[in-house]
This record gives sequence, structure tokens and C-alpha cells, in this order.
Amino acid sequence: MSTVYSKRVKIFKAFSDESRLRVIELLQSGEKCGCTLEEMLPICQSTLSHHMKILVESGIVEVRKDKKWSYYSISDEGIMVTQEFLGDLLVKHYDTSIINICEEKG
Repeated sequence: MSTVYSKRVKIFKAFSDESRLRVIELLQSGEKCGCTLEEMLPICQSTLSHHMKILVESGIVEVRKDKKWSYYSISDEGIMVTQEFLGDLLVKHYDTSIINICEEKG
């Protein structure tokens, strides 16, 4: 059970920072090298590395290494997992027996 919650916490952590949200926005147009992201954001390389680690650990972003360069992109699987998790979290679950009783009385 704790593994499920630790994964969900990582998802929320990924979305809880303005810089990480900007990175996700930048990656919507396709894969980008870490150096490109660094140029596009007002943050230093070490800070970008920290944010990218969090995004990759959440599963929302994936990394592809090519020699000394790291290329980042949005993970289709990570997005599906995140959408499913948020959908389940935000949907009210009702006991159908209570709904049936209410309908019979109404």
C-alpha cells in the first residue's frame, strides 16, 4: 500500500513547483536536451538537474542518454498513470445500495 502512496506523492511533488510546470510545458512540443531547457529557463544547471530528477522519478518525464547529453520528453505512460490517478482521486464513490434506497423513496 505504501508503494502506491509514495508513487502518488512523487506525482504531486512533480506538479508542485513553478519551474517543473514550466519544464512540462516546454516538453509538450517534443523532446529537448537538458542544455536547451537550461537556456530556456532562468535557472542554473544544478537546479535544473534537481527538477529533472524529480520529474523523471514521478514517471511524468523520461530521459534518454546519448553520450554525455540527456534528452527529456513527456512519458505517455506516465501521463496515462497520472490521469488515471487524478481521475480516481477526484471522483466521488457512492455505495450503490444507498443510491438505490434513495431512488426508491423519491
